[in-house]
Parts: sequence; structure tokens; C-alpha cells
Amino acid sequence: MSPPNRTVLSHSTRAALAAGLAAPLIAAAGGTTPAQQLARFATAAGIQGQAERGRAFFIGHHGGQWSCASCHGNPPTAAGRHASTGKSIDPLAPGANAASFSEAAKVDKWFRRNCKDVLQRECSAAEKADVLAYLISLDR
Repeated sequence: MSPPNRTVLSHSTRAALAAGLAAPLIAAAGGTTPAQQLARFATAAGIQGQAERGRAFFIGHHGGQWSCASCHGNPPTAAGRHASTGKSIDPLAPGANAASFSEAAKVDKWFRRNCKDVLQRECSAAEKADVLAYLISLDR
């Protein structure tokens, strides 16, 4: 009887496979990346997020008193301050805050709350994709 056929994998190949197998477990636990969140919103919207559209949305007033920039700053790469309470807000751009957009549940919670403050409604998936594309572009 001949020995089983074994494929020898390089260390980097084994690491890549392990990371690929672990990704669904990390996602199920809530861990995510800004790029994964962008992909989620773009898929839901059926369009790619556009950074320039996101920037215009972020600094624009949409019939209300506040814009996103009212609390998060323009650009949102430094700590912000809540417009009515004065409470300090960590930088929003992922390049300035590694924890930003790292937990799907928090991403959904804060988009829901902040969009209602700015738009008096929830943001669409396309608006979220655009804003996130803008925020990620600040990393470069």
C-alpha cells in the first residue's frame, strides 16, 4: 500500500488559508474592516461608493441644522465635538482611528443615529457607501 498523497504548502500559503477560514468567524463575532463595511454597503446599494460624492454628503446640510462635519470636523481626521452636548468624539476617518468601522453592530448603530440627526431619516446604503469611500480615501 502506498502512502497517502500529501501536498506540501508553504508557510505563507498556510497563513493565507488560515486567515481565509478565520474571516467568517471574525465577522460573526462583529470584527470587520472599513473595506469590508464599504463592500457591504456597496453590495446592498448595487453601486460602488464614490469618495467625492461622500465628501459632498459629509459636509453638506440636508435641510437640517447639522452636517456630518458639524460634529466630526472637516476633514474628520482629528477628534470632533458633539454639536449640542460638547462631548468629545474620536476621529472618524479610519486612517486616524484604527477602531473606526471595526465592529459591524456599532457601524450600523451610529449610521442609524447620526443619519437621523443629519437627514431626519436613515441613510441609504448608497449614501453609506459614499461616505465610507470618502473616509477611507483620507487614509491615503
